[in-house]
Amino acid sequence: MRIALNEAKKAADLDEVPIGAVIVAGGVVIARAHNLVETLNDVTAHAEMMAFTAASEYLGGKFLRDCTLYVTLEPCPMCAGAAYWTRVSRVVFGAYDAKRGYSTLSDGFMHPSTVVKAGVMQDECAGLMTEYFRKKRL
Repeated sequence: MRIALNEAKKAADLDEVPIGAVIVAGGVVIARAHNLVETLNDVTAHAEMMAFTAASEYLGGKFLRDCTLYVTLEPCPMCAGAAYWTRVSRVVFGAYDAKRGYSTLSDGFMHPSTVVKAGVMQDECAGLMTEYFRKKRL
């Protein structure tokens, strides 16, 4: 999760919403990414989506079985749906997203075989988001 937090800080440096994602397979980081929505002018350029693409390229296939996604914020429905289709084995997220997180809207977004762990480094992940939006309001 620390690597994902570093990615989130990179996003903040680009004036992007500070969300970072990392995908690990066999104890090796195979993908790391951060939000690039504003940079790419692409509403789908969430950290998770960028990481899924990088991991799929690394592995040479679309399925991410035996991989773990670490992400600083609970995935939105789009990213949870993409996690479903990649069949990623585990999703570990930091802070909950009470407004747009997939678990707030539905429990059916993740693949039934995907194990989800929530609240890892929650305070650090949430603090980064809080600080980013506090600065936006000044």
